[in-house]
Amino acid sequence: MTLLTLLSTLVWWVLYGSIVALFAALIAWPVLRWIERANVVFNRVYLACLLWTLAGMAMVAGVALHEGHVRPPFAPLLASDGLRIALVVDMLLGAALLWRLIPRTDAHRIRPTSACLAVAAVMAVAFGVATSLA
Repeated sequence: MTLLTLLSTLVWWVLYGSIVALFAALIAWPVLRWIERANVVFNRVYLACLLWTLAGMAMVAGVALHEGHVRPPFAPLLASDGLRIALVVDMLLGAALLWRLIPRTDAHRIRPTSACLAVAAVMAVAFGVATSLA
């Protein structure tokens, strides 16, 4: 693999990750505002979702490469135990990142349960999209 190929892969990984993170942040932000009953900072929600998305994409790509499901159809990948374990780790990482990185406007950190609910909402929408496309 040449340096140019590696650089191009990293640029596309960050580009696609930022697009997915924007959609995740647009789901998580209203959920956090509703459950916290206070304003939360959107750019920090986006930062947490960006880090979460980049890590999640790397984990899913690693599982897909390990199991050999890199071309459609992806239904066997969705049914694999490796992806299920990766999704659990991804959700725990997402909840931790949201909890640690997002302040409310009153300078308090959001509650861990709020972070878990936001992650659950994002994952429910993401899994619905993934299963409808596979």
